[in-house]
Amino acid sequence: MKSLLGTHESKVFFPVEKITKGDLLEYYQKISPFILPYLKDRPIVLRRFPNGIDEGSFYQKAIPEPHPKFLKTVEIEHEERTIEYLMINNLDSLLYAVNLGSIDLHPFTSRVKKLGYPDYCVLDLDPQELPFERVIEVAQECHALLDGLKIPHYCKTSGGRGLHIYIPLHARFTHEQSRAFAEQIAAYLHKEMPKLTSLERSPKKRVGQIYLDCLQNRFGQTLAAPYSVRPKKGAPVSMPLEWKEVVKGLNPLDFTLKNVPGLMKHRGDFFKGVLGPGVFSSKFP
Repeated sequence: MKSLLGTHESKVFFPVEKITKGDLLEYYQKISPFILPYLKDRPIVLRRFPNGIDEGSFYQKAIPEPHPKFLKTVEIEHEERTIEYLMINNLDSLLYAVNLGSIDLHPFTSRVKKLGYPDYCVLDLDPQELPFERVIEVAQECHALLDGLKIPHYCKTSGGRGLHIYIPLHARFTHEQSRAFAEQIAAYLHKEMPKLTSLERSPKKRVGQIYLDCLQNRFGQTLAAPYSVRPKKGAPVSMPLEWKEVVKGLNPLDFTLKNVPGLMKHRGDFFKGVLGPGVFSSKFP
């Protein structure tokens, strides 16, 4: 498949695997039907690797100037300044971002029409150097809690050593409420698993523990979107999972740029429920 909007496509982005920018553009073309719903109508923060994963990167909130007229943008007022963000609503804008060297894509948790109200709450399980099996233990404890409360929740790999658990909120609650909810879940998990988990933000204070990160629920915070390639050896993908897959033996590095498009031909999108109404919409008018 020939990529669109590509320049310098032979530039190597993943040296060990010899994956080029052209390969990255082709991946995002193939996966676009699955990733675009998680990007559409959201401000996007770009994390750019102009010369590949070994040559440094930078985050970019403001869209580069000049930029093509076909792109849709949105201006958002922050305390210190107003920023014009890129929005990725179609294939052309997706490939524009990737062509800038954006290996992974980082959308807001809220959409532009209701910026103060996130579509989902996120709990980020950050293990540092612990074995992935320990992350699975914490994820399953969280799954049991939320399942027992009949709260819809969905899991994806971070593309690294962690897992992300999303709870749909249907833009009915503020970022502060979403964060408070995540903190309640984290507090319960830490109470049940005090030696394995930590609520401490500082890595020095949580050596050998999994950090239960709730800070991604603040306004303007972003996480890599589902199906994003991550800038790590092997070109892993942040991959949605069925809960029956989140068991001992799961290897997050089994999902890569090279095999995910083929897998998606028969897997289906296990994550689409995060954009649904969520349990709270039916309980609260």
